[in-house]
Amino acid sequence: LVYGISHKIYQMDPALEKHRQELVIEAGRKLDKAKMIRFEERTGYFSATDLGRTSSHYYIKYNTIETFNELFDAHKTEGEIFAIVSKAEEFEQIKVREEEMEELEHLLDSYCELPAAGGVENGYGKVNILLQTFISRGEVDSFSLISDSAYVAQNAARIVRGLFEIALRKRWPAMTYRLLNLCKIIDKRLWGWANPLRQFSVLPGTVLSRLEEKKLTIDKLKDMRKDEIGHILHHVNIGLKVKQCVHQLPSIALEAAIQPITRTVLRVRLSISPDFKWNDQVHGTMGEPWWIWVEDPTNDHIYHSEYFLLQKKQVIIKEPQMLVFTIPIFEPLPSQYYIRAVSDRWLGAEAVCIINFQHLILPERHPPHTELLDLQPLPITALGNREYEAIYKFTHFNPIQTQIFHTIYHTDCNVLLGAPTGSGKTVAAEMAIFRIFNKYPSAKAVYIAPLKALVRERMEDWKVRIENKLGKKVVELTGDVTPDVRAIAQADLIVTTPEKWDGVSRSWQNRSYVQKVAILIIDEIHLLGDERGPVLEVIVSRTNFISSHTEKPVRVVGLSTALANARDLADWLNIRQMGLFNFRPSVRPVPLEVHIHGFPGQHYCPRMASMNKPAFQAIRTHSPAKPVLIFVSSRRQTRLTALDLIAFLATEDDPKQWLNMDEREMNAVISTVRDSNLKLTLAFGIGLHHAGLHERDRKTVEELFVNCKIQVLIATSTLAWGVNFPAHLVIVKGTEFYDGKTRRYVDYPITDVLQMMGRAGRPQFDDQGKAVILVHDIKKDFYKKFLYEPFPVESSLLEVLADHLNAEVAAGTISTKQDAMDYITWTYFFRRLIMNPSYYNLEDVTHDTINKYLSNLVERSLTDLEQSYCIETGEDSRSLQPLTHGRIASYYYLKHQTVRMFKERLKAECSIEDLLSILTDAEEYSDLPVRHNEDQLNSELAQHLPVSVNPHSFDSSHTKAHLLLQAHFSRAPLPCPDYATDTKTVLDQAIRVCQAMLDVAASQGWLVTAVNITNLVQMVIQARWIHDSSLLTLPNVEQHHLHVFRKWNQSRRKSKSGHQGPIECLPELISACEGGGGENTFTDVLGSELQATQIAQAWNFLSHLPVIDVRLSVKGWWDNSDQKQNERLLPTVVTNTRDEKNWVQLHADQEYVLQVTLRRIHMGHHKGKYDSKAVAPRFPKAKDEGWFVILGEVDKKELIALKRVGYIRSRSMISLAFYTPESTGRCIYTLYLMSDSYLGMDQQYDIYLNIIPASISAQVNTEVSDAVSDLTVA
Repeated sequence: LVYGISHKIYQMDPALEKHRQELVIEAGRKLDKAKMIRFEERTGYFSATDLGRTSSHYYIKYNTIETFNELFDAHKTEGEIFAIVSKAEEFEQIKVREEEMEELEHLLDSYCELPAAGGVENGYGKVNILLQTFISRGEVDSFSLISDSAYVAQNAARIVRGLFEIALRKRWPAMTYRLLNLCKIIDKRLWGWANPLRQFSVLPGTVLSRLEEKKLTIDKLKDMRKDEIGHILHHVNIGLKVKQCVHQLPSIALEAAIQPITRTVLRVRLSISPDFKWNDQVHGTMGEPWWIWVEDPTNDHIYHSEYFLLQKKQVIIKEPQMLVFTIPIFEPLPSQYYIRAVSDRWLGAEAVCIINFQHLILPERHPPHTELLDLQPLPITALGNREYEAIYKFTHFNPIQTQIFHTIYHTDCNVLLGAPTGSGKTVAAEMAIFRIFNKYPSAKAVYIAPLKALVRERMEDWKVRIENKLGKKVVELTGDVTPDVRAIAQADLIVTTPEKWDGVSRSWQNRSYVQKVAILIIDEIHLLGDERGPVLEVIVSRTNFISSHTEKPVRVVGLSTALANARDLADWLNIRQMGLFNFRPSVRPVPLEVHIHGFPGQHYCPRMASMNKPAFQAIRTHSPAKPVLIFVSSRRQTRLTALDLIAFLATEDDPKQWLNMDEREMNAVISTVRDSNLKLTLAFGIGLHHAGLHERDRKTVEELFVNCKIQVLIATSTLAWGVNFPAHLVIVKGTEFYDGKTRRYVDYPITDVLQMMGRAGRPQFDDQGKAVILVHDIKKDFYKKFLYEPFPVESSLLEVLADHLNAEVAAGTISTKQDAMDYITWTYFFRRLIMNPSYYNLEDVTHDTINKYLSNLVERSLTDLEQSYCIETGEDSRSLQPLTHGRIASYYYLKHQTVRMFKERLKAECSIEDLLSILTDAEEYSDLPVRHNEDQLNSELAQHLPVSVNPHSFDSSHTKAHLLLQAHFSRAPLPCPDYATDTKTVLDQAIRVCQAMLDVAASQGWLVTAVNITNLVQMVIQARWIHDSSLLTLPNVEQHHLHVFRKWNQSRRKSKSGHQGPIECLPELISACEGGGGENTFTDVLGSELQATQIAQAWNFLSHLPVIDVRLSVKGWWDNSDQKQNERLLPTVVTNTRDEKNWVQLHADQEYVLQVTLRRIHMGHHKGKYDSKAVAPRFPKAKDEGWFVILGEVDKKELIALKRVGYIRSRSMISLAFYTPESTGRCIYTLYLMSDSYLGMDQQYDIYLNIIPASISAQVNTEVSDAVSDLTVA
């Protein structure tokens, strides 16, 4: 009865179900009317709105929102805003008491700067007066007013913040600005027109008042000297303090660059440079928050807004921050937009930047798509070859394949196929390959895929279908797998990545197999617009260049998703109308239904958390029993998302509804899994997939998902490209990822989002796919636009033009500045430059402007290369000459900044520590991700490692690379699984960079540095420090096992040969095991310390070690020789240096050749053929065993000659040419034989030379024989 329920109703409905339902519906209607939720009465479904979220976040009552809806609009003054806030329901209980009237009148007259609507008689008038008094810091006497005043101030701050967010959501610029200022006015208790320096408590009131009297603004004060300020204020010493405060007031400089993407979308790159001094007492230790928005003054609308934090570190080192976002533009073009940045905490701290559209040229309109014709599907018998037909499981080609069949299979014209993911583009590639097999059986086909994972997927498929069934040779060529030249020469089909093929085809003149290529198939060619795009541009440009020289046409087939500007791409690929197929995104074999939901909240993690419930609901609605793929941005997010989904499942009737196999079977699978999170999630039918998982775990998850044993797979975004999994529903949970380089969240490229969506709905399973995209609400419009109409591809060659020009200069393709200009006209960049000039900062498209633009571009790039010691310009200032450093950069595929750093930092005697620091400072490591909070992990890791690093750089990629390499050498435990994958990335590059360093050192003739670099290479491969005992490179042998070798007991052995006494290094151990029963002896000794399998691994390593016998001789002309070249043997072991026989006489200043014969002595007696791969259990990819032969003069620390030698199967002969010194007398040269894979296997030999006076006849003979040998070579 208390709640107004009659007895009769209670009897009819004892559980009060109907009554409760009415209450809920009533509340729902009210909230729906107030726009706080959307309530569908028919389904009873509630969904939140921005207004509802804001009111919930700021705890604002329903009636207050009703009031705001009624009174609030885009053009209210500060006074009117105060009047609206005063009417909020939060202040209902504040009444006007008789005794307070007088004091309120006094407060109104003394402290209220704005008119107080309602006056002293009304409650809302009282609230208004108290709020203004609070801001003016007025004195209040009566106790009741003091408590009311505190209550008003606390609530008003909250409510005004709420109003600010509402205005921002409604995109009202003037209102947003006004409300943000009011928030700060209430927080700081300062009116907006007061001097901003009043926010600093260190300045006395008199000084501040004087500043206000003199009308000294912050800008004026910035330009004045401290003594001038002191002089004006009649207070000499205060000048410094005022000046310090002026510089501590947060201020930033904005600079915007705009690039039109299409005629209606602009990309803005906003650079924000901090321009103030950081002080922890004033600014705290974290960062300064700012709001930024783009407003259109004519339409009074905000097109984009975001919140960002200026980090303390960025302010201190004055590092600019980049924000990249897109905004819409409309034709006719507006005159200008404003970008406004306003501090979230400080009054008077703001900046404005004007975007001017005066010189903006919009890109050309895009040509229409290819229409999909209604053709009869072709049967696969159209291939006309039984073998080809046998490798397909289907009987007819799909509509897209049918339409392109004739062009691809029966002609040689270049083809560009743009079609959505899942439309069978791989089959199109195979048809093109089959044509080569039919028509040009001796030629090669090259298939380029952008990621190693895709190459591997193609390889696994084609090894079976093309190699085994068709008998054609398929070879993989990536950074991980480099087959020998013979294998490549025999291959019919080469599957490779863009970078690798670029590296290989750079020296196409000397590689016959590059000239034999008849077709180049480039998959995902739309990645041209990506940061790795320039490589694709260069490959195609070079292919066209090669075929114009060899006069053999090379067919180019480009495969991509649907493109906006396919015509430009086709022009660049020399494709006529016949070879261009660009279907619209909607012609997928399986139609796709897309839902986009926006989520508010400026902070990434809470926003991601708020997406978990909608993700769960999406699975319930769209795919309750079919497979679901959820894409997230990081490994951490895979875990958090899974745990939240499990929490939602727990409230269901059947929490294990996503597990489609017997629980006992699943438990058996779980027992084999290593990752603890995965163990938990698999039990609920949820899989995790990311690079941090162990290879076996990953395979397990993939199999379970593909066979539908688990229904949900949560994966990081890279899986979208890597593996082809079918799913009925794809959820993209958030479209940003954390970029370690810029230390902020940035958007995925749109191609990635399309690729993820493309994973929904697979032809063989579904008749429809579903994609749900959950995005930050400010980006919703952008995605709405580009997920339905294709995204234009622009070139990103500009950023890396210098490196590619350097490669062409080194290869001899470009020898003058004019060549460089011509080279650019071959590129895709040149096509887009003319089509969308504003994107590349080109003012107009007249012939002269373009010429001037390109000539400046070439000049800038060539100047960069000259400063990096890569090229030199001839005296005519037109011709270009490659230099050693440029050749090294091109050969080892390094950036020119890296070789510049080598030139500047490598010295004649660098220690291993110096070299490690130079190696990790290479530009190649600047992309190594430093994720959230990894600076702390780095700092903890550094404490356990021997070489100290700069303590202020723990968030730098280079420092992280340095620490990971040290941890690799020390075999130290890593703080998290991510670091293991990162170490792999670091090691992948390390050998290449070290080899380049070695070439630089050798070209300078630095012996000490060169030997140390070879030691560093050995350390990288074997994961030990050079000063560790080489015995520690044996698998499973650790420091505490070494005592066994020191106590090596001779009594166990019957044989008298071999090493006697304690064993300190690998050669001694090999020698000791050679006599008698090698493996048995070895097992006996280690038996007490290690298990049998561990001993077997160690013995496998030991028996593979290369034992090399060295023979030396010198070839050349001597004065007394009978008109023929002589060869003199050299002793390798010299005991008595006084004996004349040990000194070889050579003429001064003459060329001789040192012949080094290397013979492998077989130890361990292997069955079967020898494997050229080195045993390196800690190195992530297969490494061929090889050697460096270095000839040097130790006394002068000078390197005379260096040669690399490959795997020595039985014997190898190496010739090192060298000139003898000009002065006579004795000198000692030293020959080093250094392994490039093992520690402790190096050898060195001294060569004793006695230099006798020069002989004219011997010199003439040397030169004549050189000339003759040149002729025979020619």
